[in-house]
Amino acid sequence: MGIVNAAPDSFSDPGDHDPGELAERGRELARAGAAVVDVGGESGRTDREAVPQAVEAARVVPVIERLVGDGLTVSVDTWRAQVARAALEAGAQMVNDPSGLYDPDVAHACAEHGASLVVTHTRVPPKQKGFPAYDDVVGDVLALLRERDAEARKRGVDAGRIVLDPGIDLGKTPAESIELLRRLPELAALERPLLVAISRKDFIGALLGRSPAGRGAGTLAALEFSAAGGAAYARVHDVAAAADYLTVRAALRGELLVPPDLRLAEELRREPAVAP
Repeated sequence: MGIVNAAPDSFSDPGDHDPGELAERGRELARAGAAVVDVGGESGRTDREAVPQAVEAARVVPVIERLVGDGLTVSVDTWRAQVARAALEAGAQMVNDPSGLYDPDVAHACAEHGASLVVTHTRVPPKQKGFPAYDDVVGDVLALLRERDAEARKRGVDAGRIVLDPGIDLGKTPAESIELLRRLPELAALERPLLVAISRKDFIGALLGRSPAGRGAGTLAALEFSAAGGAAYARVHDVAAAADYLTVRAALRGELLVPPDLRLAEELRREPAVAP
């Protein structure tokens, strides 16, 4: 899952963005190997107030319409039903709700449109920061996601369209996020596809002492544990690097057929000379 940030105050991709430029960014992610392009119109930053839903919808809808028009599979990153409906009406096929179904009407919107829904673990309300005390963070993830999964089905979402996200860094300390990734195989008990949002996360920055732009190598290390732990989706900014990593990983694990006559193209042996 490739990330397209349409919010000007994104923690990782700040700045004003033109819908056409954002759509081209989504196309680049798809060409690099993204199966799903995730478009968000509000930053998860807790030092900003929530923007009006109409503003959030106005940011994502033009981008979604362009990407869907190109035949891409698109999700919208939102926790609010009005935005979810606008995105689904624009052609999005999935709602990626990072709030733990804070607004249950998001599930109604997905049910009405036959869309998929990502339900995320968090005990902290949207746009707020906090670190609840967990006796066992993995046990809490299992319990809350079972509860929210049942709520989504109660509101009409088909079980086959529910994806669960353990919520790395969401209401969790870096140590708790690391424990979650170490114990990711335990979440197979939920019997749902897992989405793991690992890209440039705070736990990586805390380990390495790096700001978001310098967390690429750490993200790939987290990607290894996500893949080995059974994740069906990894939500990342740098799709090309993630796809390259997974391709080489699959070859080394014997999961990718490597033809005996595989050779490196001559033009790829060295970087081209730069004209003075």
